[in-house]
Amino acid sequence: MESPTTPVSVAASAPHDAAHAPFIHHGTPAFRQTNLALFAAGFATFGLLYCVQPLMPEFSRDYGVSAAGSALSLSLTTGVLAVAMLFAGALSDAWGRKSVMVASLLSSALLVLVTAVMPNWTALLVVRTLLGLTLSGLPAVAMTYLGEEMHVESIGLGMGLYISGSAVGGMGGRLITGVLADFFGWRAGVMVVGIIGVLAGAIFWRALPPSRHFVAQPLRWRLVVGRFAGMFHDRGLPWLFVEGFLLLGAFVTVYNYLGYRLLAAPYNLSQAVVGLIFGIYLVGTFSSAWMGHLAGKLGRRKVLWTAFALMLAGVALTMCRPLPLIMLGIVAVTFGFFGGHSIVSSWVGRRAGAAKAQASSVYLFCYYMGSSVAGASGGLFYASHGWNGVALFVGVLVLAGLLIALRLVRLAPLVNVATPPTPMSRGAMP
Repeated sequence: MESPTTPVSVAASAPHDAAHAPFIHHGTPAFRQTNLALFAAGFATFGLLYCVQPLMPEFSRDYGVSAAGSALSLSLTTGVLAVAMLFAGALSDAWGRKSVMVASLLSSALLVLVTAVMPNWTALLVVRTLLGLTLSGLPAVAMTYLGEEMHVESIGLGMGLYISGSAVGGMGGRLITGVLADFFGWRAGVMVVGIIGVLAGAIFWRALPPSRHFVAQPLRWRLVVGRFAGMFHDRGLPWLFVEGFLLLGAFVTVYNYLGYRLLAAPYNLSQAVVGLIFGIYLVGTFSSAWMGHLAGKLGRRKVLWTAFALMLAGVALTMCRPLPLIMLGIVAVTFGFFGGHSIVSSWVGRRAGAAKAQASSVYLFCYYMGSSVAGASGGLFYASHGWNGVALFVGVLVLAGLLIALRLVRLAPLVNVATPPTPMSRGAMP
């Protein structure tokens, strides 16, 4: 007869097994599988999210809505996404990282397929609102998974490759729907993005290694709230949350209003040419991985400030009159943004301890709120002072981020977190 203590023994052994399981290190098959899975997930997630952006004029024509009303197809999704991510991490603590991410990705892809056949505007907005809810299960939990499973020397590169997939997906979703809409209509474009999302979800499901360091925790909301509150007692995490707000706020504001400047005199560029500016996002696929890996070697404290300094120089270049200098400035802003996001997001995971899921959720909430608040506020500066007003506003955001990054250089390391060896100094912390 089975001993009544067996279930207890098995349960008690789970944390012990997790503590002794190997971490995923770059150069191993597990690392390659993980990054294939998360690259596919990042590509699909942000393709599904942003695929409607170039279709807003099509929505206005098909459904008879204003430009502001058409913009709800994206703003409702991102608004729900920001709030829902606060709770997605807690659900993954109870249900498991991989299961939540797989369900999130596949259900989101199916909702985008449904979007393509919506007969009226209200129904489309309902589906896009639900998409914000389902998408929330992947970004925050992906950060948590990497923080738990990756070796300390590899987490920066792993996070960078995931963000690279996000950059390609955000650009690819816009390009696919924008191009196909011209030839086959917007519904065909959305349908193709949805099919790509389903395929990416299948790749993710098959390729991602199971969690080895995850230990399930009961869903106790009082404990969840306590963990949210506890994060703000840490001397570093609140500042990292602010950095996320400033990074995306500055980046989105630049891209929101640059087109207005280039369409006007003296440049008078066409809308098609201005649209190609999104191709600069490809810079992010390199900078996020490269700067993330560099930060893993030298320490995040030593590298983060350079991302903000590069963005600040880029903003200054956009104030010049020659078009080549403006484009160089946009490249610098893009390079610095994706590199900075890679460093800050991986740092949050390393510093949060047992509250990794909640910390990732709060970081991404602040990140997307930066896009919403700063991106909208930049329009006031453009209306009153043109591009110079926008550049000044963004410059203030980036300068604040730079000052915080320099402050974080002096942040005391956590004594119970392993540190990677560095060629420049012993004990440089993640």
